[in-house]
Amino acid sequence: MKPLHHLAPALLLCLSLQAQARDNPLLSPSPLPLQYPRFDQLQDADFAPALRAGMLLQLRELEEILANPEPPSFANTVEAMERSGQTLRRASTVFFGLLGTVSNEQRLRLQREFAPQLAAHRDRIQLDPRLFARVDRLHAQRARLKLAPDQLKLLEDLHRNLLRAGAKLAPAQQDRLRALNAELAVLGADFNQRVLQGVNAAALRVETRAELAGLAEAEIDALRQGDGSYRLALLNTTGQPLLERLAHRPTRERLHRASIQRNQGGPQDTLGLVRKVLQLRAERAQLLGHATHADLQLADQTAKDVATVNGLLRRLAPAAQARAAREAAALQQLADREQDAAGQPRFQLEAWDWAFYTERLRAAEHGYDAGQLRPYLEAERVLVDGVFHSATRLFGLRFKRRPDLPRYHPDVQTWEVLSPAGKTQALLIVDLYARPSKRGGAWANAYVSQSHLLGQKPVVGLHLNVAKPKEGEPTLLSWDETNTLFHEFGHNLHALLSDVRYPSQSGTAVPRDFVEFPSQVYEMWQTWPSVFAHYARHHRTGEPMPKALLDKVLGARVFNQGFATSEYLAAALLDQRWHQLKADAIPEDLMAHEARVLREEGFSDGTGLVPPRYRTPYFSHFMGGYSAGYYSYIWAEVLDAQTVRWIVAHGGLDRKTGEHLKRHLFARGGSVPAMQLFEGLVGQKPDLQPLLERRGLK
Repeated sequence: MKPLHHLAPALLLCLSLQAQARDNPLLSPSPLPLQYPRFDQLQDADFAPALRAGMLLQLRELEEILANPEPPSFANTVEAMERSGQTLRRASTVFFGLLGTVSNEQRLRLQREFAPQLAAHRDRIQLDPRLFARVDRLHAQRARLKLAPDQLKLLEDLHRNLLRAGAKLAPAQQDRLRALNAELAVLGADFNQRVLQGVNAAALRVETRAELAGLAEAEIDALRQGDGSYRLALLNTTGQPLLERLAHRPTRERLHRASIQRNQGGPQDTLGLVRKVLQLRAERAQLLGHATHADLQLADQTAKDVATVNGLLRRLAPAAQARAAREAAALQQLADREQDAAGQPRFQLEAWDWAFYTERLRAAEHGYDAGQLRPYLEAERVLVDGVFHSATRLFGLRFKRRPDLPRYHPDVQTWEVLSPAGKTQALLIVDLYARPSKRGGAWANAYVSQSHLLGQKPVVGLHLNVAKPKEGEPTLLSWDETNTLFHEFGHNLHALLSDVRYPSQSGTAVPRDFVEFPSQVYEMWQTWPSVFAHYARHHRTGEPMPKALLDKVLGARVFNQGFATSEYLAAALLDQRWHQLKADAIPEDLMAHEARVLREEGFSDGTGLVPPRYRTPYFSHFMGGYSAGYYSYIWAEVLDAQTVRWIVAHGGLDRKTGEHLKRHLFARGGSVPAMQLFEGLVGQKPDLQPLLERRGLK
């Protein structure tokens, strides 16, 4: 027998990984159904070895592709790349999934350590001239390759992505690009960690129950801490849901100020990070041949260019601002009347008063307030009898609890999704509750992506940040939280209904400004009469929500839409204005620039009556995957509003509609150009009019 050192390096690596895999559950596919992660066996010490091994193994796989003496073909190059990196994909999806849901100091340290390493790994692959030469040769021959439509799109996307990654830059420029990418990865990780620390540090401490007047007694009890004080946790948005019910005005002001002043100064300050990120992004865009970061980002989106996005946002802004001004006047009149009736001095309405008086005005004008809805919106019933029920009626899916599968946190539920034929189609992890170790907001993710090439079915997650009630009390959702649950499950459906060949085209692997479209369409079932009647029942009596109350809700669809649209557009325009600056134009004082931009766009500054949904120091969307892309929600809503009209006109909630939606949207992922999917779905090109009517902005 030859000595071990004579074995090929690839075999040595395989033997090493096999030995490690016996102790590390990330180094081999999980034996659980659909490769569901072995959360019960994972230890923090497993992540670093798995990530390092995953990178090494993918580089070895790349070398085998590039060393192939055969001429490049779709199979030995493009498909081979699709098969590569499975160990790294498995390790990174689990690591980043848990980092967002149950972070701890060790995981945060690993994020900072591996952010630049993973960025360098991506560059090492994407900037390899041998890989680009093979792909470029195939791309030039693509008309003669007789590829299926999904294969042709995969090749074209890969070629474009390599160019966007800098494949044709000179060596010195590529070196600078590598340095930029590594530094941006570190800054991004630091920003996310400081935002989480900031939202936890800004939680408001209240000493007496009187300061929480307006909240239910059980809710106040749930806020009580061991020292007798009360802790009001914050969400990552500027607006805080408790503001609509807190009757004690000084508490409202304290809560609002705690929200808008986050991450400015102190150990959680992010402004220096943001400024550096903006400079580096602008430099990178120019290095890649684009005027600004926004131009770079929009070039491969359905919007295509800066002028189109600016035009949409600025077309909507004046109508939203005018409506918000009328809403503010009505709220001021109501506040004045109430102060006069109570014999109290009048006050000028402030941002912390808006939500509170909006609910009182809603009650006066439409006969209900948000608090009346909560008893009918118990979370489990909304999920099972609303969200899941809609999917059953549309797509024939069934849902079965899987308490036997391991969980990463006691609050998590796991569900098996069954196809109409009764076969396992996917696994769904539902994680509803907020906790200090969980990042803010709501999101969907995939632990395993569907792919016929790899023989994989989806394992997906659904995450909200609902306040957990006191033990034994029901989880009662707000109307907005109910909407968010439908929305995020729409993302899940995009993944679990995916029926594509290649992992790079699976589920939500579509342009960023298209990814919100299917999820926003799914929101329509929240108020669909048969769905609503199925889930909106009183949590104690089981009585359905009175039809008269639902009619009032539906009658108030455009109520407060001036505010809602304005706070969103302010953030979307702020995102664009930051990312349309060149590197040498990034100002020293970011907050002064933010205020100036908002005023120039017709909004109040960040501390005004209608502040942006996110301010610069805690704007996680634009520091993450939505940089120069926060416009995507309103862009997708143009498509969504038009699609909802089509659904209503063509049968509504039934299997025929579901099959049409599945065939032309949910199942296709990124295997078909996005706008081709939309036009095939509704038979028309995009039209802004349905959106204007929906938001009362005609």
